[in-house]
Amino acid sequence: MVAARLPPAAYPTYHTAYVDSDPHFVIEVPSRNDIICFNINEKPGVILNLVRDPATGVTVNGQIIGNKKAAGKAETSNTYFGKFGIIHKPLGMKIEVTPEVIAVHSGETKTVFPWMETASLQHESLKLVITKETSLSVTFGDGATIVILLHRVWKKHPLHQDFLGLYTLDERRFSTQTHGLLGQFFHDLDFEVYDIHPGSDPGKSDATMIVKGNKLTVTRGKQIDYRTDLKHGTFVPCWFIHNNGKGLINGVSSDYVVSTLFDTM
Repeated sequence: MVAARLPPAAYPTYHTAYVDSDPHFVIEVPSRNDIICFNINEKPGVILNLVRDPATGVTVNGQIIGNKKAAGKAETSNTYFGKFGIIHKPLGMKIEVTPEVIAVHSGETKTVFPWMETASLQHESLKLVITKETSLSVTFGDGATIVILLHRVWKKHPLHQDFLGLYTLDERRFSTQTHGLLGQFFHDLDFEVYDIHPGSDPGKSDATMIVKGNKLTVTRGKQIDYRTDLKHGTFVPCWFIHNNGKGLINGVSSDYVVSTLFDTM
């Protein structure tokens, strides 16, 4: 592995499938010029499989964290991703990403990068680029790129803590066998929305969606995209799927729970 410092780079742009904040899963569907979103509500400590591609040997898992426990108060329901594990099986590489450091494991060798420096690392077909206190991009040869964004919060905040978001670029370069909470949407997704009408939530519309042979009641809402504005983000409209994405994701959300950060299932 060769590690080298890089000069500050322009903020990257990327698109399509991502998970960020509480945690909100957002799927852009270019063929429909529309966006679908859903939340996964799990307890802090739970690890979820996000991407698993048996053809390329790439797996991505994420561990959920919660808010800090305020003295004398019950913990709130807000959850985020606080750790990601990326596995590249053909190269025998594992990458652990936390809000503190980025640790790269290759065989018996471990290289640790702090977020406070801009740097890069190249190992055969795998390339990592760290943009100081902003993002980590992992590119798999001439294939897809995964970008992890770092969200910093005020250190003395009584509840919130630093967390991470995960975005994909050129995800169609993953094989059609790709699965996971994000990976299953890397290729074509067809759906139909009709019967749009005022919903029970003031200012929001409900509608009927036909997707994967299921008939769902969905709500027009919005989520935040942090790709171009890491601090404030940009609101994007989307059709929200209720009940942990039931009817949209394959199976149920508990099917995606794994035992360790580097579990390849």
